[in-house]
This record gives sequence, C-alpha cells and structure tokens, in this order.
Amino acid sequence: MGPAAGQGGGEHGIDSRTGTGLRRGRCRGDPAETARLSMDRHNIRQPLPEERSPQRPVVLVAECPSGAPYDSAMLEARAHLQLKALLAREGLERWPHHLTLCRLVGRSLRRGDHTLIRLAAGSDPSWLIGLLVPLSLAGSPVALVVGDSLRQRLLQREWPRLRAAGVDLRCWEGADPAPQTHLWLLSHRELLQVWRQGTLGNRQLVIPQAELLQDLLREAMAVRIEPADWDSLRRALPLAEPSLLALHGRLGRRVLAQPRHPEHLVALAPEDEAPLRQLLALLTPLPEPWSHWLRASGPGWTSWATVDPALLHWQLHRQPLAPLAEVEGLLQGRGAVLVGELPRSSAGSGRWREGHGFGEGDLGLQAPVVVDLGDPPLADPIPLYCPVRQPLPNSPHFGDHLLDQCRRLVLAQAGLTVVLVDDPALRLDLASGLAAEFGSRVGHACTAPEANGVVCASWSWWLENQERLPLPVQVVVALLPIASLEDPLTAARVASLRRQGGDWFRGLLLPEAINRLQRGVASLRRGGGRLAVLDGRLRGRDWGGTVLAALDPWVQLSRLLPD
Repeated sequence: MGPAAGQGGGEHGIDSRTGTGLRRGRCRGDPAETARLSMDRHNIRQPLPEERSPQRPVVLVAECPSGAPYDSAMLEARAHLQLKALLAREGLERWPHHLTLCRLVGRSLRRGDHTLIRLAAGSDPSWLIGLLVPLSLAGSPVALVVGDSLRQRLLQREWPRLRAAGVDLRCWEGADPAPQTHLWLLSHRELLQVWRQGTLGNRQLVIPQAELLQDLLREAMAVRIEPADWDSLRRALPLAEPSLLALHGRLGRRVLAQPRHPEHLVALAPEDEAPLRQLLALLTPLPEPWSHWLRASGPGWTSWATVDPALLHWQLHRQPLAPLAEVEGLLQGRGAVLVGELPRSSAGSGRWREGHGFGEGDLGLQAPVVVDLGDPPLADPIPLYCPVRQPLPNSPHFGDHLLDQCRRLVLAQAGLTVVLVDDPALRLDLASGLAAEFGSRVGHACTAPEANGVVCASWSWWLENQERLPLPVQVVVALLPIASLEDPLTAARVASLRRQGGDWFRGLLLPEAINRLQRGVASLRRGGGRLAVLDGRLRGRDWGGTVLAALDPWVQLSRLLPD
C-alpha cells in the first residue's frame, strides 16, 4: 500500500503467480488498509478474522447492490465485483490483470493519492475496461485525459460494452465544465485549456497512455502559423502592413534559401524570429494564433519551418522542448492515476527523466504508489536474427545489404512482414526493390495488406497503426529508431541537454529509441513471430548491449529457415 502524498519510504513486493510488482510506501499501521491491497490475479484476499467487525461485515461489501447510496470505502469492492461479473458474462479474459488494475484505480480514487501503474510493452488494449469500471462508480469528480486513438476505442468499443453490461458511465466531452456526477473526457489540448482557465477545479486526473504524455502535451502546446495567418495579421494591423510584409519577405528568403531537406524542414534560430517578435510585442491586440505564438517565448521553445517546394509556401512551427515543465504543478493538490507502458527505470523511481517522459518535480508527483503489471505472454523469448559484421547505416553498401537481407527474410513467409525504417528515401528505395521482387505483396504504409504481404513503414506509423493490422510473423528493423539530428526539434533538445552538461545520446536519444523498439516488437511475443535487426550498430557499437538487454528474453537465430 502506497503512502499519501508527502509520506516517504517504501518497500517492494512481487506476486510470483501474476508477475505483479508493487512498490509500497510505509503504512501507518492500518490492517484493514493492508488487506485491501492483498490481491491476486482473480480474487481479493478476505479480511483476517480480527479485521472483521459487526459494523462492517464482509457480506455487505460482497452483496452491495449497484443502486445503493455511494460509500467511498466500498468503491474497490464494488468495482471489483462489477468487473468480475462483466468478464464472466462475456466469457473472455484476454489480459490477466483486469481485476488488479480495477482495484488499484479504485483505491487511488478513494484515497486521492498519486498512483503510477506500469504495463508491459505491448499489453493487450483490453486493459482499458479495468480502468473504466471504477471510474463509473467513483463518487468524486474525475477527469479522464485521452489521445485521439484511445478516445475512439473508448467511445466506439468500451462504452457500448459497458452499456450492454448495465454499467452507467456518464461521459462529458469538451472544454465546458462537466457536472460533478459525470466523467469529464478531455483531450490534452483541452486539459491545458481548462487548467489555465481554472475550471479544472480539484478533480482527480486519470491519464492512460502515460508513455506518450510528453509527446501529446507537446503537440497540444504547438503553435503553427499558416500562410493565411499572415493575411489575417495584416488585416488586423493595417498600419503595420509595410513592416509585416518586409519581415515576412525576410523570413521567407531565409527559409527558402536553405538546402533541400528530405522532409522539407528548416530549423530557425532565435535571431531569425527576433525582429518579428519585437514588432508584435508593440502591437496589441493580436489575433490567434499570433498571440499564442508571442507568448511561446524563451529558451524552452524552438522553431522551424516546413516548406512546400511545389507552391513555395512555408509554415512556421513552434513547440516546447520540455512540455512538462510548462505545466509544472498540474498534479499538486489533486489525486492522479497514470497508466502506461513506461520504462522500468522510470517506474521504479516514480520519476520519468528527460528522454523518458514526466518528471516528479515537473508534475508534482509525490510519493507515488508504483505498480508493475506484467503480462506472461509478453515474457516469452523472441527469436532474434542479427548477423555479426553487418554494414553501418552510413556505409555506401548499406542499401544493397538491406535489400538482399529483406529478400531472404520475406522468401517463403506465409504471414505479414513489417519492415521499419525512418529514413524516407531509404524506405522508398527499399519498398521499390522489394516490389520488383514480390510484386503487389509489397505496400508502403498500408493498413490493408495481403495475408502474406510486406509493409514498409516508419516507426511512428507502425506504433500508431499496429493495432489495425494482423499480428506479423516477423518485424524487420532496417534502422534502429534513433531520432535523427536533422530533425529541428531533436537537434534543439540535444543542444539544450548539451548546455546542461548531460549525455545527450545515452540520456535522451537511446532511452527513447529503446522504448519505441520495445513497443514496436512486443506483438511478436504474443504472436510467436521473429525479429530481424539489420542495423550494424547493434553489434558494432558499445551501446548495442544495452539495446539487447532491453529486448530480453530473446534467443539467437543463426540461420534463416522457411515456414
């Protein structure tokens, strides 16, 4: 059992039957509280005889009708029974920790503390039902913060599923304040809006997909200036039109004069934007998004432009380097439950450092209850094909090496093959070469491949769309998912870490790459597929051992055999 916010200390326990690890804070000696957290995969341990009393017999907890008046002390037991009945009614339990997750979320809602629940990478997305059942029974106001993909699953699959089981989950969408009896469903952009406006109140926050929290908040804070926004600015400030036209032309020449980038990105230095900022600071009021762009200032932000070479149009982008620092204090004074496929190093400390995600100091996460929920199918060894002495990505023969190895890997495979490479030019060349060999079986970032198809895609596309595709029989990692310094945002984050004296590769790029790799290949363990890594850096660099350790358990494949 974890401490309330502000308590210190902790001890660890592992349930050998379920693979569940629990980091517990020191208890103040409440045996009934200790009994509430003693749970296994399917059942909750009954309270000890000395814990029972005539005032609170166990039978009342077990048989409390769903329409009874709300009692926060009974939230965990009622949620447990409700979910257990739902799973028994459906006769399907694909994830082993539904009841455990349900009890932990109910406990955190009852106590109003901070709870961090770490799921195994690639966990079955059906875990969401165990999160929603206690939310439907919570008597306190709660806000659920979800991204677009999870919102779609919640509204189109899980909410009808709860309705069919007789569970009343009242959802309120949008930035307008929700009634106290409703679950407030917020996007990350809406969360920032209601928090800054003060309408979030003292609601507890539940944040699934915590591994994406930093990226989703960064997207929510992003500012984008379209060509039409310059026109609206000139119409709003007609007296400043000559100066605005001059500054627009100056900035445009700077953007269009840069060498061609594969993804048409141009990094901008603070001095490139300084004249425009100085002018707009003297002119008020400003239309959106210009007022937002002007507020997004300081060393914690970076800018770049994207160019349309066909139309010679360009867009101005601005994003924060550390978005969690911009919402410092969001969790102070309120309960919070964070659930996600988090790195073990961050979950063990309750802090997710730069390169991992949220920071304890940034969000006010204090003395959290930290729980690891393992998934037995995801602990099976994965067959790994990674020959020694492979060429490095900067080798002139690397493209030929990829094409030759991919031909051998795809040959005689009856199922889906996914080839992952972030370099756009290399990916298109590889897809063309494979299409010349295997014809229409090969597709580029397609969600409707043939049964024995080959999909060439980027890592970001695969992580976003892998649930829409059948389980692959093999994943071919042509390039490890290490962010390129040619990306302006990555280059700015690296420069910021360098100024702080940090190890920008092992402290930022490598942890992010390992996290993406683990999430990208986890489906192979569930489906019994194999992994092939064709990047010579895995065997040729000293940090390759760290990547191999993150893939444990795995077994070496020395030869390729057909199905």
